[in-house]
This record gives sequence, structure tokens and C-alpha cells, in this order.
Amino acid sequence: MSVRVEFFYDLSSPWTRLAFHNFRAAIAGRDVAVTWRPFLVGGVFNAVNQSVYESRANPDNPKFRLSFVWLKEWARLAGLRMNFPSEFHPVKSVHAMRFCCALEDRPEDLLHFSEAAFEAYFGDARNIDDPAVLEDIANACGLDGAALRTAAGSDDVKARLRANTDEAIARGAYGSPTIFVDGAFMYFGNDQLPLVLQRIDMVAAG
Repeated sequence: MSVRVEFFYDLSSPWTRLAFHNFRAAIAGRDVAVTWRPFLVGGVFNAVNQSVYESRANPDNPKFRLSFVWLKEWARLAGLRMNFPSEFHPVKSVHAMRFCCALEDRPEDLLHFSEAAFEAYFGDARNIDDPAVLEDIANACGLDGAALRTAAGSDDVKARLRANTDEAIARGAYGSPTIFVDGAFMYFGNDQLPLVLQRIDMVAAG
């Protein structure tokens, strides 16, 4: 039986961009059933992790400064472009995540759109807070960008994004990405992917 993994993510997070790519490469050859769960990391920060804002307010903090150096080294290791921080950082991601939630029942389309949106923001430094940019990204993926933009503005999709975010908070999330293996084991961030893989293998072995 496939090992169940839930991957909660927000397109505005550079570490999530890395984990989104690295996780997919790492599970190749493993019997894993992944559910991609778009959520709003700003809502998580506001609820349980406001220290993030405090660290951003002090750009002279050594950890804060070095995090961008390490981020680009991780990106180089993964073979990804990381044009970050750009002029749009920190970007509001509510529109982008609503686009994702509108695709949540179409996992392959969600995967393709998310990858393209990550590349647009972190590779091309485009503004993913602009619905017109998101519509263009969707069109480039072969999706109906105008229809997706309309769906993203619906009350049902807005409610789904709030519900996903509330669920992640209730389950202990404090940032993006938050990864659950087998429904119960929670991991956070790109650097914990080895632990995620270890847990997947343990669950698969019974």
C-alpha cells in the first residue's frame, strides 16, 4: 500500500520552492501517494509564529543575513534558479494560493501550475500577487487562465484556502512547507527531507 504524504505549501516561500523540487526527486522509485495542500503561510505566521516578522525587522541579524547565502547554495545544489529576494519580496500570496486551491481537485494541473509559479517568482522575479500574472502563468501551462482566475475569486475557493490553513495550524504547522507522513508524523522545511524519506521507508516497511 502506498505511503500517504500531505505536503502543505505556499508559493511565496523560497525554502518551499526548494523542498517542492527536492521532495519530488527524492520520492522517485518509492510508492508514495502525495496530496498537495495549498495554504496561506501568512495566516500561519499570524496565528502561531510571529517571530518571523521580528527577524525580518532586523536585517542585521547574522542568521537572517546568512539565510540568503545558504538559500542560494541550496538552490545551486538543486539546480534551481533563485533570483531572491526580488523587488516583490515579501510578496502577498493570497491570490496565488487561491489559484492553487481552485486546482486542488486536479492534482496534475495543480502540480504543473505550482512549478511554473515557483519558477516565475524565484527564477524570473515576477509578481505572483498580480492576478494577471497568475493568469498568464496558467495559460503558459496549457490551462484556461481566465476561467481559473474567475474560480480563484469564488467564495468556495476562498473558504477552501481558509480551511486548509486552519487545518494546518490545528495540526501543528508553523511554516511552509509542512509535511505529514502517514497522517501523524510532521516535518518542516527543506532540510528535514531526509527525515521525511526515512519515515516513508519506515512506514512502508510496516
